[in-house]
Amino acid sequence: MAASLQGAPMGLADRLTDRQTATDVMMIRPVAFAGNPQTQPSNAFQQLDSGQLDAANQAAALREFEGLARALEQAGVTVHVFDDTPEPHTPDAIFPNNWVSFHADGTVVLYPMLAENRRLERRVELIEELSAKHGFHAARLIDLTRHEHDGRYLEGTGSLVLDRIHHVAYACVSPRTDLDVLGDFAQQLDYDIVAFEARDANGAAIYHTNVLMSVGERFAAVCLSAIREDERQGVFDQLRGTGRTVIDLSMDQMNAFAGNMLELGSSLSGSVVAMSARARDVLTAEQRATLESSAGPIVAAAIPTIEKLGGGSVRCMLAELHLPKKKRL
Repeated sequence: MAASLQGAPMGLADRLTDRQTATDVMMIRPVAFAGNPQTQPSNAFQQLDSGQLDAANQAAALREFEGLARALEQAGVTVHVFDDTPEPHTPDAIFPNNWVSFHADGTVVLYPMLAENRRLERRVELIEELSAKHGFHAARLIDLTRHEHDGRYLEGTGSLVLDRIHHVAYACVSPRTDLDVLGDFAQQLDYDIVAFEARDANGAAIYHTNVLMSVGERFAAVCLSAIREDERQGVFDQLRGTGRTVIDLSMDQMNAFAGNMLELGSSLSGSVVAMSARARDVLTAEQRATLESSAGPIVAAAIPTIEKLGGGSVRCMLAELHLPKKKRL
């Protein structure tokens, strides 16, 4: 069975108040995107090429970023774009979901990150701007970054795949996902944790849970074969126990970032499923049909440069804004 850490007691009625999907997302427009040597040792999805020019990579990543933002907006998702800063250099700033998460009760969480240059991505002024200029209400800030001093990390909704309806967080343990920090998260946000081990075809620990798993309102997509055999059934049972349809992804599909999808709310269709074009193209017709019947249209954008050099995909680029909106006077 997968390990389980229990959060603080919480009534079932309270746990069913959160929505699984957000209609608003935060994205960070890159100014100096590049492959990050500090993250490569723990990210087998990342492919660095010393012969590539950073200027060309930045130009390509910017085109891909704008294409994704435009596709989401055309699909009825509200996108709040902030520009990265030239200094300090943060090559992975395009992936904001690793340093911050936003919750329906007004909680904002800051996370401890393994790579030192990724810690520079944390910008509290963006949270303030979301409140001052975009009407979101942040009621409290939980800062978990102190765990960095002890060499323990938890990289936001990369490490955590959240079932926000039932307050269950799924997490595969890796150098970037520590059990002690998971326990801290569980206690402070009243979540139960389903922790497990997952490895790729070469036996390397999968660095982030969100590359092998996605949980929507009525579906869950997961690469079960990557999960340790004696923990696999426990994860499957937990997902099925919430009434979701489980889509089993193959190892090859996971390697093409099919697990790195995200259901979002849409003003046009109710909800959509965001993913990269590469991820969409490796899904079977049956899997695509299941997603569309469970969640809505697939919104896909080609982001090959970001996937190759960053080792992450569409879901990693989106920080869901579950914060409540301020009441208008």
